[in-house]
Amino acid sequence: MKKVSSKREYEVGENETIDQCLNRIKADGFIPIKRIEKPIFKEEIVNGQEIIIPAGRVIVFEVKKL
Repeated sequence: MKKVSSKREYEVGENETIDQCLNRIKADGFIPIKRIEKPIFKEEIVNGQEIIIPAGRVIVFEVKKL
């Protein structure tokens, strides 16, 4: 018998606060167990060289069912 995982991920939206995301998680019947910050990079060409620069971050919560 295979165990079904109840873990999911919720990403904080672009125009959403962390508190709003946490309230959305709670309303869906989940509890956050881990916060992950993933960097976002973009490539730019400066003086003929390709340079990778940080462009922001995405906050993701790993959650499990209550």
